Amino acid sequence: MSEYHATINWARKGDDFLDNKYSRIHDWQFDGGQTIRASASAHIVPEPWADGNLIDPEEAFVASIASCHMLFFLSLAAHRGWQVEEYQDRASGLLADRGDGKLAMTEVRLQPAVRFSPDTRPEAQQIEALHHAAHERCFIANSVQTRITVDSGRIK
Repeated sequence: MSEYHATINWARKGDDFLDNKYSRIHDWQFDGGQTIRASASAHIVPEPWADGNLIDPEEAFVASIASCHMLFFLSLAAHRGWQVEEYQDRASGLLADRGDGKLAMTEVRLQPAVRFSPDTRPEAQQIEALHHAAHERCFIANSVQTRITVDSGRIK
């Protein structure tokens, strides 16, 4: 069993808080000392109270699923002796009404493109099976109700 921590810091900087006109920019601090500037999504909170150039929780959610999937994929490929040279995923997520009037990240679509070393390149069916196995093992995917699809047909 493992435990993980994040510290989220925000402070009002003279904004008119009670009128809902305050900055949503804040910091995420992690165990290793990394600090990331974050904001509410500019799709949800208009600028200047949000900053669309910063990471937002919805993007982080999509990235955490894509990253978890990739890490298991790489581990499984290495275990099978398939040399991965490059992995890129243009993942996307959909924020939508989940059917009860509440918004949720209802779908995440992973679109990994993987380049293998030519002398250890698996067949398309083996790559698809590898993505399936990675998805089954991904802790984050196993933690959410979001529909997750993997378009495993992209090979670099």
